[in-house]
Amino acid sequence: MLSRSIAALVALLVLMPVATASANDHGGGGDLRAYAQGTWASFAAMTDEKSGLPADILNSDGSTSVQTSTTNIGAYMWSAVAAERLGIIRKRELADRLSKTLTSLEHMERYQDTGQYYNWYDHRTGAKLTDWPPQHDPNFHPILSSVDNGWLAVGLKIVENSVPQLHKRAGALYDAMNFGFYYRPDVNRVLFHFRPDDPSMSPCCYDTVVSESRIVDYIGIGRGQLPQKEYFGRWRTFPDTCDYSFQEQKPTGVTRRYFGVDVYEGAYTYAGNKLVPSWGGSMFEALMPSLFVPEEKWAPNSWGGNHPATVQAQIYHGMKEAGYGYWGFSPANKPEGNYGAWGVDGAGMDPNGMPSNEDNTLIDHGFAGCPNRDPKPDPPTTAYTNGVVTPHATFLALRYAPRETLDNVRKLAHDFPGLYTKWGFRDSVNVQTGLVSDAYLSLDQGMIMASLGNALGDDVLRRAFADRELERNLRPVIGAEQFSLGK
Repeated sequence: MLSRSIAALVALLVLMPVATASANDHGGGGDLRAYAQGTWASFAAMTDEKSGLPADILNSDGSTSVQTSTTNIGAYMWSAVAAERLGIIRKRELADRLSKTLTSLEHMERYQDTGQYYNWYDHRTGAKLTDWPPQHDPNFHPILSSVDNGWLAVGLKIVENSVPQLHKRAGALYDAMNFGFYYRPDVNRVLFHFRPDDPSMSPCCYDTVVSESRIVDYIGIGRGQLPQKEYFGRWRTFPDTCDYSFQEQKPTGVTRRYFGVDVYEGAYTYAGNKLVPSWGGSMFEALMPSLFVPEEKWAPNSWGGNHPATVQAQIYHGMKEAGYGYWGFSPANKPEGNYGAWGVDGAGMDPNGMPSNEDNTLIDHGFAGCPNRDPKPDPPTTAYTNGVVTPHATFLALRYAPRETLDNVRKLAHDFPGLYTKWGFRDSVNVQTGLVSDAYLSLDQGMIMASLGNALGDDVLRRAFADRELERNLRPVIGAEQFSLGK
């Protein structure tokens, strides 16, 4: 493992002492370990004992959803590896649990010879879902999701490199996955998903780089299944012309050329700082891939500045602009139930939000020089009513703002009874009313577990995923880029 992870270890030496020292200054190591134990307990509760597959949702009464996704399965696998590294479970339990998971994956239906899984399965049996439980949905169709298969592949690679007894089995499943299947050379991008029963209904394509979907680029380029130039087929921002004046604000930047592709290196200004925005301004879009790839080390002139800027934007919005007293905004289960998309509007390109609150408070800074795009005054702090904070978004910031992260999660756990339980943090809370979501989502628990596993376990998941092959093929690509983050 050590020989395959030189870059990740260097990143560890540079970054982890800061996070560890800051947490320990506040007695944070003990709190973080307790959070990890609770979070792992939620996975134990939502995972079927026979299939080894986690449910998508665990409810507070212990009941679970029927469905699971490829992302959920990947999250369970990397969370189990983190739990063993932290001493929460033993090596034997890790191997026994994940052997069941791999057995299910070995028998679950995949599409032809692509090695790609369908998006939704019955977590009790591993059967592909052809309808959405519990009621018939005429619009439901089995699809192959590029990004969800990407997160499954992350979990498989981590198991391959972390559990010697399962090395060959996990590696065989990983090696069979072909991400070049999604590539569309005419636009130099990958599909959102592929619909086998009607390929004409397969939408194209992921087109922004500050997106969790860039994990597909990393895996595909790392394995030689995607061309290196594909990474530069995505927008950083949309261009600064009136044809693109629909976006949240007018970007500034320059055009640079990488691997034969001209890239407009646009950036937004938010709270006086430059950042390259995601589509919705949410934390997981920006930071989820960094749980497994040392982006800030391999790409210091792009992600090295953008990740801290994203975290500071979230903190500023929650503590100053909206005045919630808490921060951490990302898609999650709503406190009232069902799924909602939360973010920092000013740090995203979507002109219609993602908002940070139930009442959809948005900003509009206009687009100078273009018709019907005059700026509007920012809403006052009092307009931000019914804000929704999700704990996983805070934990994603642990590497980049350890003190602020620890303070925020402690405050959330203290101030909102029922948010933190024997199964870790529930998915979200309305910080005005105190209403807490009834659900634990396996994806969001997986992001929390990955953040804690890395912080307390010497970057265990980064070292397991970002091996020598990935570094050799990917680091020169992402390391070449310079975002427009200067003042």
